[in-house]
Amino acid sequence: MKVAISSKGPNIEDSVESRFGRAPYFVFIDTKSMVYESLENEYKDAMGGAGVQAAQIIANRGAEALITGNVGPNAFKTLDSAGVEVYKASGKIEDAVEKMKNDELEKLDNQTVPGHYGDKSRKGGRKR
Repeated sequence: MKVAISSKGPNIEDSVESRFGRAPYFVFIDTKSMVYESLENEYKDAMGGAGVQAAQIIANRGAEALITGNVGPNAFKTLDSAGVEVYKASGKIEDAVEKMKNDELEKLDNQTVPGHYGDKSRKGGRKR
C-alpha cells in the first residue's frame, strides 16, 4: 500500500507533522518494502487553500492512505472524494507506519480541526 505522511522532514526517522496542509514535507512510503520518497510541500506557505492543494498532491501521487496529525474540513473532503483514508498519528514516521500496518492507528471519518487552523497568518482562523 502506498501511504503519504505529513512530515517535519524528508526522512522516515523524522516526525509526523501535526499540520497537514502546512507540513514542510510529505513522505510517500510503500508499506511492504518500506521504500520511500519525500517531496517538499510547495503549498506550505500559501495564502489560502494549502490543505486542498496538499490533498490534491497526495491523491495525484496515488496514495491510498494519509497519516497526519490534524486535517481541516476542505482537505478532508478532498481526500475523502479521492478515496484516500486518513489516519491520525504523532511521533516518528516509521513508528506510525508500523502502527498503521498493525491496525493500531485511529482512522478519521471527519476533520480534526476547523478551517484555516494551521495558517499562522490568520490569527484565530477565518476573519469575518
